[in-house]
Amino acid sequence: MELRDVLLLLHPAIAVIVVYPLIGIVVNRALQVRQRRLQTATDGKSKIPPVVGQEHVKLGRWLTASVVGIVLIALAFTIFGNILQQQVWTKTPFKVILITLFFVAAIASLTLLYKASDKMWRGIFATLSGIAIVILGCQDGIYRQTNQWYFSHYYYGIAVALLMIFSLAILPDIYKDKTNRWRKVHIALNSIAFLLFIGQGITGSITLLEVPLSWQESYVQKLYEQNCQIKPCTIQAPNVPKKP
Repeated sequence: MELRDVLLLLHPAIAVIVVYPLIGIVVNRALQVRQRRLQTATDGKSKIPPVVGQEHVKLGRWLTASVVGIVLIALAFTIFGNILQQQVWTKTPFKVILITLFFVAAIASLTLLYKASDKMWRGIFATLSGIAIVILGCQDGIYRQTNQWYFSHYYYGIAVALLMIFSLAILPDIYKDKTNRWRKVHIALNSIAFLLFIGQGITGSITLLEVPLSWQESYVQKLYEQNCQIKPCTIQAPNVPKKP
């Protein structure tokens, strides 16, 4: 494999090694926190230690950084790969500089979101992070599958990143709200995110099969130009002779 192929595998490798184990631990701590709260409300005590709540928060913050980071890595690989391939820097250098600034803005906004305590600033930094990710996702060269958005690895990934950013932004409000409204919002959004993570595992595997390696790309492109641009790409079932 060439360097490009190794970098292509960096995104799924981090997902398998870092992100998905974190998801399992965070979900486990979330269930323990809920079980402890219910036991305390019913019996006045619980065998589950109080530290599980702190662990859930800490690991959840790590999960947000991991998810947003892995999304930015995937976007950077695709966007800058297209810039090099299409020689965008020589044609429109300002566009390349602007894209780079959006990556810097996304990272800086997320970093400041972790440090912000005021509700207004948390909202501002969360919004800036989300906007930067969405704009970067609209750049050329990204494998979006817009015609199949409901089963697209790209759209699932962007949605999960935005949900993680929003969950991080409302985290302090969960403990201040006595009505548990923000807690319910947090549970609902992260339940959706969990389902999207499952979808990410499925669609990610499919995408790895659909994106060719560097040595295959020229052959795939040649076949596409010869066949798919002239007539619909359909595969006819072979004629199997019937047994006598």
